[in-house]
Amino acid sequence: MEINIRKEVQEDFKKVSELIRTAFESEEHSDHEEHFLVERLRNSDAFIPELSMVAEADHQIVGYILLTKIIIEDENQKNYTSLALAPVAVSPEFQGKGIGGKLIKEAHQKAKELGFGSVVLLGHENYYPKFGYKLTKEFGIRLPFEVPEANCMVIELTENALQNVNGVVRYPKEFGIE
Repeated sequence: MEINIRKEVQEDFKKVSELIRTAFESEEHSDHEEHFLVERLRNSDAFIPELSMVAEADHQIVGYILLTKIIIEDENQKNYTSLALAPVAVSPEFQGKGIGGKLIKEAHQKAKELGFGSVVLLGHENYYPKFGYKLTKEFGIRLPFEVPEANCMVIELTENALQNVNGVVRYPKEFGIE
């Protein structure tokens, strides 16, 4: 099965929304609103069109990933730009075939090309470390809400991108986190 990863275009929006909804339908740790989050983020200042990507197989969209701009704010209110990975989704019938991993690697590469140094996420503790993600606490980075430490992760896309960076992640208002 050949997988093609490309930038999302407007004609994909409806299919992507349905894909995200079905991908998270049976996910226990989900508010099942991820497709609405993507719609809000597409219309935000945090949106980077090149980092909204789809995976195609057999001429159909089978996966999606979105990286959006966030800020890491230290105790002196100094801000560092980073990215949030949310969501990555694969159609249920295509899960377990490496599509999510391909999307993550491709998104990392594109983000690096665009000059971004790191990506933060809230996700499964057994999945993301194989892509190089480490616990945010190792860098002195915290999420602005209570969640298990094991699920708060970050990756440096370039060596030492997070050197001397610490603080609280500030998400765009579209995430609905205060």
